[in-house]
Amino acid sequence: MDDNLREEIAFSARFPLPFRVLCLGGLGILGWATNLHGLNALGLDAAAALELSTHQPHRLTHHSYDGSEPDTPLPTTRGGWKFVPHPATLYGPVYRLFAYYAAFSVFCWACYQHATGSDVELVDVYKFIPGVLMLFLLMMLVSPFDVFEKRERDKFLHSIRRCLFSKHRIHFSDVVFADIFTSFAKVLGDVWLSVCMILPGGSLLYPPPQQGLARWILPTLMSIPYATRLRQCLVEYSLTTNESKRPLYNAIKYATSFPVIFLSAAQRQVTRAPELVELPESRTWYGEHPLFWLWLLSALINSLYSFWWDVTYDWGFDLLRLREKKTVSGISSPPRPLVLPRLHSRSALLSSGLDADDSKEELLDPEADGAVPRPAKRYPFGLRSVLLLPLPVYPFAIAVDLVLRLTWSAKLSSHLHSFIDEDRAIFFIEFLEMARRWMWVFLRVEWEVVREREVRASLPAGARLRRRAPDASTTAEFEMLSGREIRASVGEEEDGEDWKDTVGRVE
Repeated sequence: MDDNLREEIAFSARFPLPFRVLCLGGLGILGWATNLHGLNALGLDAAAALELSTHQPHRLTHHSYDGSEPDTPLPTTRGGWKFVPHPATLYGPVYRLFAYYAAFSVFCWACYQHATGSDVELVDVYKFIPGVLMLFLLMMLVSPFDVFEKRERDKFLHSIRRCLFSKHRIHFSDVVFADIFTSFAKVLGDVWLSVCMILPGGSLLYPPPQQGLARWILPTLMSIPYATRLRQCLVEYSLTTNESKRPLYNAIKYATSFPVIFLSAAQRQVTRAPELVELPESRTWYGEHPLFWLWLLSALINSLYSFWWDVTYDWGFDLLRLREKKTVSGISSPPRPLVLPRLHSRSALLSSGLDADDSKEELLDPEADGAVPRPAKRYPFGLRSVLLLPLPVYPFAIAVDLVLRLTWSAKLSSHLHSFIDEDRAIFFIEFLEMARRWMWVFLRVEWEVVREREVRASLPAGARLRRRAPDASTTAEFEMLSGREIRASVGEEEDGEDWKDTVGRVE
């Protein structure tokens, strides 16, 4: 046994796959808490930008509320008085939830370490310890008792339901949640492998063999997050109020991940059947099979398309934006009526004190046909005129996103694991993807704040808005409502949402 293999087995004995999966899950909780905390520290109102509703008696703004409104993290549309929470009420419970999660996980890992002493022969004897921990955490997640931050757990479960089954307007919070979910695609597959390892006949030291139809379970699980976002984009595109093709183009981006995942799974058969490429088993190389080149092309398309979309549409930079000729002879018609209920409040999305009326320049939305160009101040090449974060953040984020996008496409490819079959390297790549998504959330929410601020600045005083779809162009995303239509629209959206069946606890 060579030294590298010995080190890998020792690492798997000390920190087996089930504990690595739980560690990444905990980092996801911590990352979300720091996202909310960081956005507030940077002067961005995360609750408003993400349309998070909560009812805590900290600050009152005019928004309708009655006792039947559910306790949900997702948008509501009632008018009247609404409690707007202090930012700490958003991220504080998430920090506490992470503390509970980490305490149980570290305790069980310490028990496992004490029992095995990193002895390879004892690893499978005590593999029930991570199994019991995973079962306990699952029971706590769905527990109906008011313990371990039940409100945050309900938010999580309700958000999953919304992302998977909502047939109505897709909210910005749904999009952010589902995009974060895509970064856990490999973790989702590792959950399946962990269960197979813990069950009788499995081993924590080696991945379980995948025979027959079972070999397609792993890629299918890894594709679920991308299928969820694909569905959201198609729902947005099919809405009668949608006038933009951007949701369709975004759906194509998520569809490009499926060839990467399933072509990779198909290539694993090359090593099991080396006669397919007429090579001895010891010389089998994926590049000798045509599937390899199809996979390589798919991976490049997916990585570069996703990077272009991140920079251009998710972050709003001009670096890779396709320039189109715009007509200037006519003035675009005013926005069609609608309302964004949280703008009933006088609280601004920018909690740093900036007001939309203070903005003297407005950008021409490159997607708004017939828009009249307006003067805008000069800004760093490839970025945008309104930057709410420190300038060095943006070039750094662009460079990191490109590198990790390319790396993540390779990570989704299970056939490469025989060449980088180092658990430490795989775990590190998964951690880097978590860090990339954590960074992505800051810039994505910042761009949403900037876009809405520009729309509000261009509207007459007292106008009210509602966001149509997060993937629509700026002009297509928001609509304006008259006073009569505002009153007629109160409660309109909840007609399409079965609030009482999805959230059973009202504070």
